Amino acid sequence: MSETQSQPRAGRKQDPNAPAVRVQFDPLRPTDKPQDFYDAIKQKFAEARDLRLGFRPEGREQYTSDLTGELARYEVDPWAEEVKERDPITDHVECLFIGGGFSALLTAARLREKGVESIRIVERGSDVGGTWYWNRYPGAACDVSAYDYLPLLDEMGYIPPSYFAKGPEIFAHCQAIARRYDLYELAVFQTTVTSTVWDKQAKLWRIGTDRGDRMTARFVICANGTLSKPKLSRIDGMERFKGHSFHSSRFDYGYCGQDLSKLKDKVVGVIGTGASAVQIIPKLAKAAKALYVFQRTPSAIDIRDDIPTDPQWAASLKPGWQAERLAKHMRGPVLTEEQKAELAALPREEKIRRQENQNIDHQMRIHARVDEIVKDKKTAEALKPWYMHRCKRPTYDDEYLPTFNLPNVHLVDTNGRGITEITDNGPVFDGQEYPLDLLIYATGFEVQVTGIYNRILGEDGRELNEKYADGMRTVFGIHSSGYPNLFIMGGYQASFQFNLTFILRTQGDHIADCIDYTRKHGFTTIDATPDAEQWWVDEVIKHRGKTNRNKECTPGYYNFEGESNRRQDGNYNGGFHQYFLHMEDVRKEMGKHFVFG
Repeated sequence: MSETQSQPRAGRKQDPNAPAVRVQFDPLRPTDKPQDFYDAIKQKFAEARDLRLGFRPEGREQYTSDLTGELARYEVDPWAEEVKERDPITDHVECLFIGGGFSALLTAARLREKGVESIRIVERGSDVGGTWYWNRYPGAACDVSAYDYLPLLDEMGYIPPSYFAKGPEIFAHCQAIARRYDLYELAVFQTTVTSTVWDKQAKLWRIGTDRGDRMTARFVICANGTLSKPKLSRIDGMERFKGHSFHSSRFDYGYCGQDLSKLKDKVVGVIGTGASAVQIIPKLAKAAKALYVFQRTPSAIDIRDDIPTDPQWAASLKPGWQAERLAKHMRGPVLTEEQKAELAALPREEKIRRQENQNIDHQMRIHARVDEIVKDKKTAEALKPWYMHRCKRPTYDDEYLPTFNLPNVHLVDTNGRGITEITDNGPVFDGQEYPLDLLIYATGFEVQVTGIYNRILGEDGRELNEKYADGMRTVFGIHSSGYPNLFIMGGYQASFQFNLTFILRTQGDHIADCIDYTRKHGFTTIDATPDAEQWWVDEVIKHRGKTNRNKECTPGYYNFEGESNRRQDGNYNGGFHQYFLHMEDVRKEMGKHFVFG
């Protein structure tokens, strides 16, 4: 049985201590519909994918994250005051984090517990929080149970007030962690790291920034996040638009009003229907004179069903409750010996067939929900996702689908084309212009790019992404041979978890243990051996391609927008529990897998 996305379930209100249930694909349970039904649906999935690829064959090149010149305003920080002048920093710290989100906070907390005092966070924004610093749009919330997503709940003595956490609560939790572990003291905000260069003689990293800083650090942790740099679709004429516009991660409350009341006489458009848009659109629909939603590919919208935390359950929790809860998630379902034997006897092709069929059953339930809620049949058909579950990020919302029953809301379904032209007045599709007062780009972020704004040069002076040009080469997605004392969080070749903070916490524990081992044994440096790196590349390749899902999925950031990619350039798909066990085993034999100096 394999577990996928977090999802509320029936009965959760009676048992709030139950782990967030995932959609489970059980190879021991055959589906009951004729195989012809599933084959026909798979054919429709393939046709929808080919349609998308036919319109935009350029893959990731259809987006740009080079937000300079006329596009620079889409990356301006709306949450900060003007950049405060300061003298360049030229000091030395033991551990320097590039980025101030959960990656940095979780790892820094563990380092503090191990006695590391000299810790600096260098952050482009004006506070910690990462994605929750930037994404403050109306309706921002997490799709994973707050009891699982919000980290360090035991350490912080905090119980979330409801099953799902809202954006402001998560941002406040980040700030509380930074205060609890004294991470503000050396932190540097409104600063972007532009170069990280290994000094072979001094055995330290030299860090340059856009503020003229020349800092040094013994250890550097790239904690810039998997979704941090906004990207825009490449659309002809977007610079000419005369109305107001911004990216969803830079929401302009000055224009819209804190309660969105300034939109009552405005015609608003949103390009994109992904996770952010699904949360924003219902709020805009209630406030705007008219709302146009420009859709290329619909999201799968599942039930959210949020509830307050049961105070009796909260009072019953014992120390260590969150760690125990997360451990259950990681281990997954427990099979009997009989079930294990039955599973082992199933041919591989049969396991894949049953998983795919159950996946299709799940998506058909998503379709049925659309039909139940959306009154206009044409709109309902356009809102149905024609791809396998998890081909694109699933969403959980109870307001999004009913929004399309409002008279002021208009779905412009581009049937896979996307918007390719914008005039002075607004977007154009199929020869029709849509004049707007406000255009919001909910077009997502650069995904899992290690450097982003930063050139990382290792022992031989080679830039890290130049090394990766021949194929990703890491150990656990964290270490890369030839880059001593450098650790990367949330990158490719790591395991994938929808509950991102769980994987980040696990990586942070590993990094803290590696640094602690290096310090306690009197070493200055730690670097992965080439053999360890090759072993992990082989492990990633070994567990890629169990099915053709990556190739068959509709384009999205999960599959490089449909581009063909090398088998080692992606996530480790051997399961999160196995990823965790591999890290444990490597730490038991540090000298076998790392070179110390």
